[in-house]
Amino acid sequence: MTTITNSPETLRAAMVDNVKAAGHATSPAVEQAMRSVPRHAFVPEASVEDAYADIAVITKSASDGSALSCASVPTIVGMMLDQLQVQPGNRILEIGAGTGYNAALLARLTGPGGSVTTVDIDPEVTAGARRALGATGNERVEVITRDGSLGAQENAPYDRIIFTVGAWDLTPAFWEQLAPGGRLVVPLRWRGQTRSVAFVREGDALVSDSMELCGFVPMLGQEGERSATIDRGDLVTLYWDVDQAIDTEKLQDVLDQPKQTSWSGVTVGPYDSFDGIWLRMSATASGTCRIAAGKAAVESELCTPAIAVRSPALADHDSLAYLATRRVGDSVHELGAIGHGTYGLNLAAQLSDQIAGWNENRDALPALRAYRTDVPNAALTFEPNVDLGQIIEKTESRLMINLT
Repeated sequence: MTTITNSPETLRAAMVDNVKAAGHATSPAVEQAMRSVPRHAFVPEASVEDAYADIAVITKSASDGSALSCASVPTIVGMMLDQLQVQPGNRILEIGAGTGYNAALLARLTGPGGSVTTVDIDPEVTAGARRALGATGNERVEVITRDGSLGAQENAPYDRIIFTVGAWDLTPAFWEQLAPGGRLVVPLRWRGQTRSVAFVREGDALVSDSMELCGFVPMLGQEGERSATIDRGDLVTLYWDVDQAIDTEKLQDVLDQPKQTSWSGVTVGPYDSFDGIWLRMSATASGTCRIAAGKAAVESELCTPAIAVRSPALADHDSLAYLATRRVGDSVHELGAIGHGTYGLNLAAQLSDQIAGWNENRDALPALRAYRTDVPNAALTFEPNVDLGQIIEKTESRLMINLT
């Protein structure tokens, strides 16, 4: 008798075991939902092995090959459901219908006494989600084709709102439709990074209580991030927000100027995450942005960021510094910064100081609050007894972030 080892049930069990090993799906309810809902039924064009692998399954792509819709990586799904803290009977709004898989998990978590509404701007995506939800017995999930930034007022207020697309801004709809004390989980972009932020509604403020690194297909229609190359070969790109006084015309060819380095003395091993440095920088330095270097730029040593495709940088007038590493032992690297331009050494030293500050408590998270732009300035407050903080202005919201 032959034992079938790649059945959907076996693969699904292994998927959830992997999610838990990564430190997610920590609540019994989330674990049971992920063990029960058949992910392969929501990605029928993928192999059953890919359906249960820890990868994003792309379901729709643009002409340039970029993803327009996908089933998110299972570990990220489990992480965000932990952040959302769904309770039986909750009314839930999802922005980004995707394949319908996440809505099915939400329906399982809220139970028959609750409700799930999922919204997507793409009618092809909503049609596919509706089919998959119907085929898996989730007809109670309401699927709406609409710009997600508008939410779904007809079923509000919601106890929980979750985005499964990357958002640069938060529109007034989410203050209007989230109940007092409700939770909002959103992959939010600022200063070149994306964090899955769990907010709790406290009056006019959305107050964060957790932030996790992630990456998502961006929400359409939010154009608050800018990008430009800063070298003659168009190999190195800088990303920044519209509220920042960064002029890439002044930074053209800055990388051709001599390198000026500042090494922090802080070391990391092969499995140590250092993305918290970026988060800390965004709370303390107005020039924080993202730098991305192509393969040719790295190989020629024109630009060698710690992580080539995404590393934090500091920009000021005609000068730039970015996070870098150097090997100091077997599988051990020292963190530091490489600067260029008039103030390059100063910026590199500032970034190196940020590394040292992060190293004092690597698990510390800044306090993050979100407000509508029409909230009076007098109502905006940083955490008490804290001097360092940044206000990040977006089109329809503002973020206040500071160290605690």
